[in-house]
Amino acid sequence: MNTPLAERMRPKTLNDYFGQQHLVGPSGTLTQMIAHGVFPSLIFWGPPGTGKTTLAQLLAQEKNRPFYQLSAINTGVKEIREILQKAAQNGGLFSAKNPILFIDEIHRFSKSQQDSLLNAVEKGVVTLIGATTENPSFEVINALLSRCQVYILNPLNASELKEILDRALQTDRFLKERNIKLQEDKALLELSGGDARKMLSILELVIQAQTDVPLVITNALVLETIQHKSMLFDKKGDFHYDIISAFIKSIRGSDPNAAVYWLARMIEAGEDIKFIARRLLILAAEDIGIANPNALVLANSTFQAVSVVGYPEGRILLSECALYLASSPKSNSAYTAITAAQKTVAETGNLGIPLHLRNAPTKMMKELGYGAHYKYAHDFENNFVDQEFLPQAIAKTTFYKPGNNPKEAQLKNYLKNCWKDKYDF
Repeated sequence: MNTPLAERMRPKTLNDYFGQQHLVGPSGTLTQMIAHGVFPSLIFWGPPGTGKTTLAQLLAQEKNRPFYQLSAINTGVKEIREILQKAAQNGGLFSAKNPILFIDEIHRFSKSQQDSLLNAVEKGVVTLIGATTENPSFEVINALLSRCQVYILNPLNASELKEILDRALQTDRFLKERNIKLQEDKALLELSGGDARKMLSILELVIQAQTDVPLVITNALVLETIQHKSMLFDKKGDFHYDIISAFIKSIRGSDPNAAVYWLARMIEAGEDIKFIARRLLILAAEDIGIANPNALVLANSTFQAVSVVGYPEGRILLSECALYLASSPKSNSAYTAITAAQKTVAETGNLGIPLHLRNAPTKMMKELGYGAHYKYAHDFENNFVDQEFLPQAIAKTTFYKPGNNPKEAQLKNYLKNCWKDKYDF
């Protein structure tokens, strides 16, 4: 049998769908949408094996809609346009036959590919359903995100996973022929990490590795069969949120031993080398920042280098960077400063730019006072002069608060000496 067990067990109706009761349960959000005939474009965000693709297919079936499916891994703008042209022939805005376009791993689409969807989504040529394991706030362009409702899919719990196991053993013809007896399920449940596809793949691998009939599945048998290979099941698919989270938190917590362990886990699982390097780049700015500006330089160099070197040698570069970042002083002042500034912008809107800070390239602008009374810092002692740079409505607002580390202690002293008591450094 060439079809994988996970594919054979894919639900055929919403009644067979396990998990995500907040979406498809009796009072779930999507259940209510189906009941009321309201069906906007959607983005499903969640870890692998939680049923994103299956749910999209079942929703199309439930609404009796034409269904088009693309994968962001091997789709270009040309393919998107061809699909949209076909979809346009099947209906339009509010049409009962309004097609559903499902895009798996939509976070892998470039900006131009996402842009190519905007008009069709805006005009209702298609109802878009995107699936992503990445935070759509960062990976989906704002224009497309604003046209979609985002719903989170959660890892399946032990009870839901057990139901899936029971159904597989009771209904799959090939498992019934092997007379499989599930004596213990703890190892299967724990190795799955809430991923139904991974759990069924592990079960299938264990069964294929044995010839006994009947076959009794125990925790020991599962662990003996899988050993370290359990990490490789999704090497060509989505990455593991828990491991990258543990990796980042270990570096943030200044534990180089834990950092290199979690790095090794990701490398052994076949994680995308550029993904790991990109996360190190973000961490260098967010969690180390001004406490050690060289961290960002090293992280950027690492990203560029591993992009050229790749595996296996790239693991050494990643290790050096991870160990350096974990051992570095920490500060999140750059992160908190921009967050505070954005919050103020959101609350106060587009405040006027003070006249003395405005550019005055024309005579009229000069006559209007643009640039007047601006003081050129280099004309003054120590290249500093006290003047107002913020809009009057938010004058003296402090966004940057130096962290508690040697580098920023020096910066704090310098800034306090310049600005005296104006800002609360």
